[in-house]
Amino acid sequence: MNQLLSVEVFFDFVCPWCLIGQRHLQAALLLLRRERPQVQVHLQWRGVQLLPGLPASGLPFHSFYLQRLGSEEAVRERQAQVRAAACVVGEDIDFSRIRRMPNTGNAHRLLQRATGLLEAAQLEALLAQLFIAYFHQGRDLGDSRVLLGIAQRCGLDAVQVADCLRDDGSPFLDGAGRAGSAVPRYRFNQGPLIAGAQPAEVLFAAMREALREVAGA
Repeated sequence: MNQLLSVEVFFDFVCPWCLIGQRHLQAALLLLRRERPQVQVHLQWRGVQLLPGLPASGLPFHSFYLQRLGSEEAVRERQAQVRAAACVVGEDIDFSRIRRMPNTGNAHRLLQRATGLLEAAQLEALLAQLFIAYFHQGRDLGDSRVLLGIAQRCGLDAVQVADCLRDDGSPFLDGAGRAGSAVPRYRFNQGPLIAGAQPAEVLFAAMREALREVAGA
């Protein structure tokens, strides 16, 4: 008998730990498929807009972090920490290319709309392209033209998503805020929330425990 594992991921596009966490999750799901190929996984990406108060055009990236962390040295140290963690999962985050700290409301609305329109593989491709655009290419995810171009390359028509790409900076609200403001967070089969970009082994163990609880119920 096939088992079902629901996987919820609470994330924001501008959080590098969410990109790192995505890679860890992919590795954990690969471990699960190898050990228990009969398990059916239902993966949901739940957007959490960390900075809903940002203007629609965003803010200058470097000055945002300088104000947030207090000094140039603190910014360099934080970015070095993130880059080191990203290298472990094969990601090369190029902070020098990022010019804007974007308002991510439109990006979250786009992904939410795409969830009802795309197959699972296409949706994962869209998510990946949004992360790549920001962390690898330094593109502005608050720019509706950037988002529309990515959406179209991933199989969506402009008419399907145009109303998601607003210019008013309106916040993204879908109830995911109940998971708390910290991201990434994970939940397996409606179990307890797991916070942080945990290693694949930790996530895999949590998946196994969630499946055991269902089997024993």
